[in-house]
Amino acid sequence: MVPQWIIEKKRDGRPLTRDDIEFFISGFTSGKIPDYQMSALAMAIYFQGMTPTELSDLTNAMMNSGKVMDLSSIKGFKADKHSTGGIGDKVSIILAPLAASCGVPVPMISGRGLGITGGTLDKLESIPGYRTGLSAAEFKRVLKKCGCSMIGQTADLAPADKKLYALRDVTGTVPSIPLISASIMSKKLAEGADGLVLDVKFGSGAFMKDLKSARELAHTMVGIGKRMKKKMSALLTDMNQPLGRTAGNSLEIKECIECLRGNGPADLMLITHELTARMLVMAGVAKDTKSAIRMQEDRIKSGKAFANFKKMVQLHGGSVKHIDNPALLPNAAIIKPLKAKRTGYATEVSAELIGRACLVLGAGRQAVTDKIDHAVGVSGIVKVGEKIAQGKPLMFVHANSEKRLKESLALLEQAVIISVNPVRKLKLIREEIVM
Repeated sequence: MVPQWIIEKKRDGRPLTRDDIEFFISGFTSGKIPDYQMSALAMAIYFQGMTPTELSDLTNAMMNSGKVMDLSSIKGFKADKHSTGGIGDKVSIILAPLAASCGVPVPMISGRGLGITGGTLDKLESIPGYRTGLSAAEFKRVLKKCGCSMIGQTADLAPADKKLYALRDVTGTVPSIPLISASIMSKKLAEGADGLVLDVKFGSGAFMKDLKSARELAHTMVGIGKRMKKKMSALLTDMNQPLGRTAGNSLEIKECIECLRGNGPADLMLITHELTARMLVMAGVAKDTKSAIRMQEDRIKSGKAFANFKKMVQLHGGSVKHIDNPALLPNAAIIKPLKAKRTGYATEVSAELIGRACLVLGAGRQAVTDKIDHAVGVSGIVKVGEKIAQGKPLMFVHANSEKRLKESLALLEQAVIISVNPVRKLKLIREEIVM
């Protein structure tokens, strides 16, 4: 086969065969096909798209570019969850120990944040000692002992995806639904789960800005999973305001602890319960979502979910002392309230502006090499529909620098719009897609 002929074929809108795709991905992973030819193919895919068959073949080729985890030694139906990401989205950290306490093993390979706020791994690493770089053997050992483990992508897991993503990031091909879908699904399928629940977000604080784009992405990923014989479900959820009342790494861990102790904010718990419920129904441990939610509430009330989280942290080398006493987690030197300038109702709480403020504070990365400040961020965030009195806090800003505090406040002062008229709370879950 000749690489340029495959590029020309896709450029002209003709479907690629499985052999075409496997040849190209194998050659690119090994270094036989240079970056510039992979970039050309990615751009051709960006403009021409892919058929469902092509997309399944691409996902499969990327998944098999490295090792596929064998989790057959872990008993039961293994399920995972993936979110397309958003401001204050710490659901995974609550969901994994909660689902595991209900009898569903959760092998979860998570990511880091680039831009806006930190990713799941960054949040977990605000717990002193927590190791995200476990080997495959350690990963399985933790799963066997507590039913859940949350680690980073290993070097030999879907290496084609890691290499291709770096190219997409610098060639303008990141916002391609076929390439996004293959990237996410190749990693998730390589970790060995039997089913996957997707949280596809839309709005100002999400990658997909509108419901239509989020729906297309969800349908595409669910379709890939179904064709590869996995149980799949996707929820389309609103990310026009932050999820929960915190944004920032250790602040979000503190909120997760409150959730697992039964004191979590309503919006965060709603999303967590609904996603976890789909996993429990998939696994056959609950007959429907209502009974699945009741089961979760029981595990939280009994303390089993929180105990499971503590055990996972301990098995990952993290400090349980910091989980029992979250005040010990990283704290910022400066905490300043942002006060309302008028009395009224919050009609808009911009996730995008709050996310940008967190980035300015140091809670996220502008470059891969940037160091995260785990202590900074925003807490006590007002929600759309809530009444607020003049002079009362809209949120609290946590900073370690007066300069960064000042820059963040310039953004945050625009983030909340207050109206004299009452407004409805946002509807968080818009659609469910099951195929």
